[in-house]
Amino acid sequence: MKALAALLLAVAALPAAGQGYAERYATLCAACHGTSGQSVLALAPSLGGQPSFYTITQLFLFKNERRKNAAMVALAQNMNDTDLRGFSDAIAKLPPPASPASAPDAERFARGKASAQRHQCLACHGSDGAGGQQVARIAHQREDYLLESLQGFKAGTRIGYTQAMNEAIAPVPREELGDLAHFLAHLR
Repeated sequence: MKALAALLLAVAALPAAGQGYAERYATLCAACHGTSGQSVLALAPSLGGQPSFYTITQLFLFKNERRKNAAMVALAQNMNDTDLRGFSDAIAKLPPPASPASAPDAERFARGKASAQRHQCLACHGSDGAGGQQVARIAHQREDYLLESLQGFKAGTRIGYTQAMNEAIAPVPREELGDLAHFLAHLR
């Protein structure tokens, strides 16, 4: 709650014009998502390298409260169409996150890779996990965030602008989600 209050104060303090979106990202977003777009905060996604079209869609979903995160909803509700485009373009210019410093667990990585192949995850997200257009970059994303997202899609509590991910994750057994997140976080 304290973080949400600080975020709302930062939003209120921003001038309506005169500050570029890269600077506004640094002011509003970097505390959770990292100055270069690589998050070190638990459950906060790394945004660097996300496709602009994907990001604008996510901001729109927060703005319309279709995605649930109090801080993001509060921030996005104050955005107009120009802001949505400006932030999404600025985020797309951030470098993709680096691979995790720790080596993957070989057994979990292999099980996750097999699951990704069986369920064709990389058919949409790309063989390198970089995504594109309306599809999220998942390579090197925070493992905890990936797992939470996969669980949300599986439970139907996380939605996108279509039901594609909910439908894609439906046949994946719950016990495979952790290994799948581990594989995607360490995808080379």
